[in-house]
Amino acid sequence: MTVMQRNIPRVVVVLAALYVLLQARAPGDEGDYGLYPLGRVPVSAGGRVKPFDTVARNSLMIISDRQTFRLNGIKQPAMRWLIDVIARPEQAQGYSVFRIDHPEVLALMGLTHADGKRFSFATIMEHREAISTQARLALKVKPKERNAFQKHVVELFGHLSLYNQLSQLETPYIVPPFQAGEQWQPFAEAFHAHRQTDHDAQPSGQHDEASNFAVAVISTILSAYHQNDPETFNRAVGGHLRMLQDRFPGAVRRANYEVLFNTFQPFYHATVLYVVAFLLACFSFMFACSSRSAWSKPLGRAAVGLLLVTLALHTFGLGSRVYLQGRPPVTNLYSSAVFIGWACVVLALVVEWLFKLGLGSVTAAAIGFVTLIIAHNLGGSGDTMEMMQAVLDSNFWLATHVVAITIGYSATFLAGFLGIVFIMLGVFTTVLKPDMAKSLGRMVYGVVCFAALFSFVGTVLGGIWADQSWGRFWGWDPKENGAVLIVLMNMLILHARWGGVVRDRGIMVLAVSGNIVTSWSWFGTNMLGIGLHSYGFMDSAVFWLLVFVASQ
Repeated sequence: MTVMQRNIPRVVVVLAALYVLLQARAPGDEGDYGLYPLGRVPVSAGGRVKPFDTVARNSLMIISDRQTFRLNGIKQPAMRWLIDVIARPEQAQGYSVFRIDHPEVLALMGLTHADGKRFSFATIMEHREAISTQARLALKVKPKERNAFQKHVVELFGHLSLYNQLSQLETPYIVPPFQAGEQWQPFAEAFHAHRQTDHDAQPSGQHDEASNFAVAVISTILSAYHQNDPETFNRAVGGHLRMLQDRFPGAVRRANYEVLFNTFQPFYHATVLYVVAFLLACFSFMFACSSRSAWSKPLGRAAVGLLLVTLALHTFGLGSRVYLQGRPPVTNLYSSAVFIGWACVVLALVVEWLFKLGLGSVTAAAIGFVTLIIAHNLGGSGDTMEMMQAVLDSNFWLATHVVAITIGYSATFLAGFLGIVFIMLGVFTTVLKPDMAKSLGRMVYGVVCFAALFSFVGTVLGGIWADQSWGRFWGWDPKENGAVLIVLMNMLILHARWGGVVRDRGIMVLAVSGNIVTSWSWFGTNMLGIGLHSYGFMDSAVFWLLVFVASQ
């Protein structure tokens, strides 16, 4: 092994670490206005306290399917869009941010796909009567019975309503509570109370003084931005942050951290690194099967080193969500995709450490990438750390049943993807020798044993939780059916192996079939939109679920 080959893993790991560190730096404000400090201001929206920056990103993501927008060809942050919507409405109404894809909705406004994908509020408002009429008609139809046009026109109507709520400061609630028993208030309501207090000239103590001060400072911030006075704007934002820091240090600390998390975007960068790791692992395996086998080990070690760096980044993102939510790692579909990817990477790296074939690295990188892409698409509907359903409000059960069952999902998927690798190598290459086939068979057998244990324990714990929440251990709910099917699928694989019904090839085919059952349990309930475990109908994913099942 040459010096260059020996140093490849070190170089790859150092470059990956530098890439991560460069992305982790706090952004500086571009221009005269301190939009970054304004984004750190805690507000209340969607049932939780979050920074203004998160509200801006989530709102723009819902409306535009992006967290940035372009102004005169230059990419601008979501915070710039939101403050313009609030304080410079005439200007913001001209920003092309509303994404419209359906041709019939475009035709309703006399537009086509040739006119683009994103349109301004002003352009859409020229056809508000037609849009409102069609939306009202569509709202009379049950959600699951609406056709594509009706779904898209209702969606556009909802986006316009959100825009109006933001522009009128009906959401988020930006005036904090100053004494026990109070709630966050929308600015319009607090401003009216502030004006009434001034009119009566009868302040009722420290609470009113603090509330009036907050309203006055927020008014100054908005007025200064509207009047193009950056000096007053920045001074008022700084004063408001200091006041919040004194009275709500915990909320400010979490808001600061969440803004850094938003800016860093660890899952996006982990997705990029998983692709690079996948390529390195593939090249390592290819060289191992060719005459240039000397390059295989250094590239394989580089892939493992890069996967460890990426896993650390993935873990940081997962841990950050746990800290910000104060909840275990799995609370909704988005977080389940992030966690399943993380668990699969951990298990695949353990498999790679045990067998050292390079296939564990290939599988880890592929599953890590795919699950983060799934998570990204699940995050398009807004806040991924939203307030949970009341029945889920239990950290104990979220940390036991949900985590255990999700680890069971992860292990079952890992076994299935290793089965895919076996089949692809056997069908399209000549490298699947008997020794490699036996090693892959042992890999999948061990992973299935692990999956059977966690899927069974998680299902039993879910029954206990159901008994406490709903008064029955089992009710043949679709999600419960999916959970027991995963257990039975894993048990079927093990018993087929123990009984000699299948050998290496048979266990791989059965493991791939486990992918179908697991994807049904993971997403199938939300496709149906029925049952006690259904927390939101997701018809947008039906097509991709069917594509995945067909591929398997």
